[in-house]
Amino acid sequence: MNKKWLLSLVLVAFVALLAACGEDEGAKEEKEAGQSEEASQESGEKQKTPEPDLEGIPDVVAEVNGEEIKKKEFESTYKGQFQQAAMQSQMTGQELDQDQLKKQVADSLVGQELLMQEADKREFSASDEEVNNKLEELAKQQQVESADEFLKALEEQGMSEKEVKSQIQSQIKIDKLISEEAGDVQPSEKEMKEAYDKMKEQQEQMDSKQEVPSYEEAKPTIEQQLTRQKEGEATQKIVDNLREDADVTVNL
Repeated sequence: MNKKWLLSLVLVAFVALLAACGEDEGAKEEKEAGQSEEASQESGEKQKTPEPDLEGIPDVVAEVNGEEIKKKEFESTYKGQFQQAAMQSQMTGQELDQDQLKKQVADSLVGQELLMQEADKREFSASDEEVNNKLEELAKQQQVESADEFLKALEEQGMSEKEVKSQIQSQIKIDKLISEEAGDVQPSEKEMKEAYDKMKEQQEQMDSKQEVPSYEEAKPTIEQQLTRQKEGEATQKIVDNLREDADVTVNL
């Protein structure tokens, strides 16, 4: 189970990281004058980069309605999330709280298990065609030429085609569950325009030299971001409701 959740998390984190980098563009331009000084400190900063602290992780990190989330599964997911969190920590200058990150990862794994159990309970399915279409979609999102290239890249990370397709199959079932529960998550024109105005205002406040795109140019990206945000909120609500009636023990 760990790798299907890891795949989902990595993709989400990748998108979030790109968004964060875009929002920080103005700040980076303002720092160009001090670039040489930063370069001289770079080796020292690298030495300060924390390592994932996995000491004392129990063999069974959590139990969800009798299903165990094991140490190996948790550690694999934690390492992936730690890399992203450490990068963001360096970008923001805020110290990484590993205890908090461990709790977040454990809660995420519990939530994913709850969603899987509910999707199976409702007998959702995923056809080969749906899996292949999702593969093509993911490849496009990651700017990879084809699904085959995408699978090859994941294989280099230690994930076989069978594993990846199994993970995607599970994710499709969960997506169907979320879609059924969340209903219409399409953002309204008003919501998209408000998000655009906010983005434009932030860009102007940063006094960035980067030209702000027109609303029509930015609309597809804004629509995608707002849809993802609504889906995330709906997913959390589903998980919270499922957890209320579930037998969950976290051993961290």
